Amino acid sequence: QVQLVESGGGLVQAGGSLRLSCAASRNIFNRYTMGWYRQAPGKQRELVALITSGGMTNYADSAKGRFTISKDNVKSTLYLQINSLKPEDTAVYYCSARLGGQPWSWGQGTQVTVSS
Repeated sequence: QVQLVESGGGLVQAGGSLRLSCAASRNIFNRYTMGWYRQAPGKQRELVALITSGGMTNYADSAKGRFTISKDNVKSTLYLQINSLKPEDTAVYYCSARLGGQPWSWGQGTQVTVSS
């Protein structure tokens, strides 16, 4: 099972930007689908964005326009760039990885808090 470690979260004012990173324990990006999910207090975990092994991306409607998912296959690192942050973006952001139909692997999450 792959190990995932997120970083880059923090406290930021509304309108600011953050880049989240997710380091994988081994080079999986050329075979795995990777994703970012988030879970706000009192809410279910929801998809933010996915990127396939071939680099195709898919975004939740709420993420289109302000969120950008990308990856560096050499560094085995997944990124999520978030611009124009809003208080409603406050959540724990999780990195995830899946090979084919196998269960998703998850990181421990990184907290993003946006102040108004």
